[in-house]
Amino acid sequence: MENKTRFFKRDEIDRKWYLVDAEGKVLGRLASRIALLLQGKHKPVYSPNVDGGDYVVVVNCDKVVLTGKKLKEKKYYSHSGYIGNLKVRTAEQLLKKHPEKLIYLAVKGMLPKNKLRKKMLRKLKIYSGPDHPHQAQKPVLLNLD
Repeated sequence: MENKTRFFKRDEIDRKWYLVDAEGKVLGRLASRIALLLQGKHKPVYSPNVDGGDYVVVVNCDKVVLTGKKLKEKKYYSHSGYIGNLKVRTAEQLLKKHPEKLIYLAVKGMLPKNKLRKKMLRKLKIYSGPDHPHQAQKPVLLNLD
């Protein structure tokens, strides 16, 4: 009797849509749970070499919470490549101007650093208000408490 591990191909994976409300949620805990959904680690058919994750729609990202002094002291760096063009923004500035980017960068840092990361991030949809254009996909509301 020979038991073989079954590896699933891209076409055999059933993708679902999940809706996550970020209001009052801590950024790091929220991002780690979203990263698991995008990778597909919550499914029994998980395979590290196949992008088998689900779609995640995040609403109310402007109401996400950071603990401790992170709002004032956490810094995000970006550089254009030109001399002297290093831009430094605090988490507070980023939350006011681009709240979507705050969650995007947190989730991006928690995904594996390989060729699948870009494909996984395409399945992440982030919106600052309570409305989103993905009603037709009928996303299931996911409680991440």
